[in-house]
Amino acid sequence: MIIPKSSLIVSCQAPVDSPLFEPKIIAAIAKASINQGAKGIRINTPHHVKQVRKELPNIPIIGLWKQDYSGYDIYITPCYQEAEAIAEAGADIIAIDGTLRKRPQGEKLADLINNIHQKSGKLVMADVDTIESAIASANAGADFVGTTLYGYTRETEKFNPPGFSLLEEMRQRLNVPIIAEGGISTPEEAKKALDYGAYSVVVGTAITGIDLKVKAFQTMFK
Repeated sequence: MIIPKSSLIVSCQAPVDSPLFEPKIIAAIAKASINQGAKGIRINTPHHVKQVRKELPNIPIIGLWKQDYSGYDIYITPCYQEAEAIAEAGADIIAIDGTLRKRPQGEKLADLINNIHQKSGKLVMADVDTIESAIASANAGADFVGTTLYGYTRETEKFNPPGFSLLEEMRQRLNVPIIAEGGISTPEEAKKALDYGAYSVVVGTAITGIDLKVKAFQTMFK
């Protein structure tokens, strides 16, 4: 299954210490999103992907597995072992870190993408932060490139998402579909991303981030 063009993808995730971090709850959030017109879902961890696939057998899933490796900043599906687990859980597209940062186990970006293609038979979405990493990911064979990490790496920490400037440059220089993700908080911003040339748009916290949104509001009551 493939993500339809010009569609909304909802990232259904929760912090690990949240009561929402339960496969059935994540699946319920995903179903509610699909019921209201979303065309795809982005899901973290094999258990969550497996549950969402069980309850939404015909919906495209972008899967990832956030893992911390000591001494490395990369955490979105860092190595093939995580990608393989996500693929086996039922994801259609595997999201990986596509930045130029040092990778665990000495794995190269092109090797990771090739292994996902050849061994798992899945498409790859590379989450990037700069135009350089976007070009490198596209050249390495990524099927989609996302603006996901703009503003979240040392190279881009001075910038605030959404990364519309990055999106525009990617549209001009890449020949692969671009997915706008990161910091998109209103329908108007989602429309703007499509106008800038995004293939589709991922929205997370603005729709499903209950923990983060309540925490943000709570700062006004201190």
